[in-house]
Amino acid sequence: ETVSNLTLMALGSSAPEILLSVIEVCGHNFEAGDLGPSTIVGSAAFNMFIIIALCVYVVPDGETRRIKHLRVFFVTAAWSIFAYTWLYIILSVFSPGVVEVWESLLTFLFFPICVVFAWVADRRLLFYKYVYKRYRAGKQRG
Repeated sequence: ETVSNLTLMALGSSAPEILLSVIEVCGHNFEAGDLGPSTIVGSAAFNMFIIIALCVYVVPDGETRRIKHLRVFFVTAAWSIFAYTWLYIILSVFSPGVVEVWESLLTFLFFPICVVFAWVADRRLLFYKYVYKRYRAGKQRG
């Protein structure tokens, strides 16, 4: 469920602007035009704000919802902060105005890594699974 949600959300929200940018670059002899990396980043940020706003808006009045998998939420939140920080660094610090091949390959690899980390958090495959848990027997509440 976690892997499908992450991949389908990414595909549905980012594919159109990435495809437009690829078409533009291929049409201009592999030189960036008006639709550049900043357009893609800005559009993705706007899409995420709209998606979050709709998720908050559609909850009926008086009803509360909770995050189902808190570990997955923290993993994806941390990766989101890292992604925006990484994009700022590569677009403004490392090579301003130019996207180099190593930057694009590394950025491309971050998404599968994020999905794997979210899957591991969802399945509790790391530290949490192997922690010894002590249960009390006797006085029970409720």
